[in-house]
Amino acid sequence: GYHNPQVSGENLIGLSRARRPHNAIFVNFDDEEIPTKPLDAAVQTWKKVCTNPVDKRVEEELRKLFEARPVWSRNAVKANISVHPDKLKLLLPYLAFYMLTGPWRSLWVRFGYDPRKHPEAKIYQVLDFRIRCGMKYGYAPNDMPVKAKRSTYNYSLPITVKKQASHTVSVHDLKQGLGTAAAAGAKKPASSRYKLKESIYIFREGALPPYRQMFYQLCDLSVDSLQKIIHRNDGAEAECTERDGWCLPKTSDELRDTMSLMIKQIIRSTRPALFSNPTSSEDGKEQLAYESGEEEDDEEEEEEDFKPSDGSENEMETEILDYV
Repeated sequence: GYHNPQVSGENLIGLSRARRPHNAIFVNFDDEEIPTKPLDAAVQTWKKVCTNPVDKRVEEELRKLFEARPVWSRNAVKANISVHPDKLKLLLPYLAFYMLTGPWRSLWVRFGYDPRKHPEAKIYQVLDFRIRCGMKYGYAPNDMPVKAKRSTYNYSLPITVKKQASHTVSVHDLKQGLGTAAAAGAKKPASSRYKLKESIYIFREGALPPYRQMFYQLCDLSVDSLQKIIHRNDGAEAECTERDGWCLPKTSDELRDTMSLMIKQIIRSTRPALFSNPTSSEDGKEQLAYESGEEEDDEEEEEEDFKPSDGSENEMETEILDYV
């Protein structure tokens, strides 16, 4: 059996950590078979905490989501149903498996569905989009209306033994209907308390993303010009590759270029002064500082109106660590 490492110092970095009993199934792009059912442990774990009508309703809602669309990101799920993050960690492995690599990496796929065999799964592929900042784009990182998700000064390695403690949720808490309408002092109704805004997974023209790095599914790029790029080879998909999936080569690059141009136009319209003056040398220093990870911590500023609930991370690495 596994034993927790002995902690001898306050900031000791260990080689591993205790495994979390979420029982998710991970699949690589080059794996021959895909799972058709969850692990028995995942079934037992969910049945153990699914003890109230709210849990039954959430399970049925998520089943309907996967019936209508076989591939979902975790943030997209959280924007469509209201479920406590700790319960979602137990429910997703019960209904879907997690793709580690390939064009559907960091996404949850319905059991029994293999996107590598269905050209129509092209629209569910993931796009790793990052807002470009730099001298050649006309604005420095500090001019960006969108903040970074995390400060470089407030970051800890995933293997650190002592990290910032969060509220520990026990199985007993989950059984008692954690986060339901019975919670005292609740400000939001239970039907929307944990829901995220749709901007966390949908890209729309004229709106800035909530963070500088986003993982979008191609079907959630709600812009006609972007959809034309995606659907150029409809009906002529010949091969599913690990880099481009069912899309034409370099499709992701074209999408990023088009989206970057759209965002630059938004920034130009909201802050025209940035593009009217020549770039100063001080801006260049700011860019160098940003690239070296020395961005100033401006957490006190509250310019963005999007505030996700606790546990809403968008990096696939963070999500993987929640399950292993």
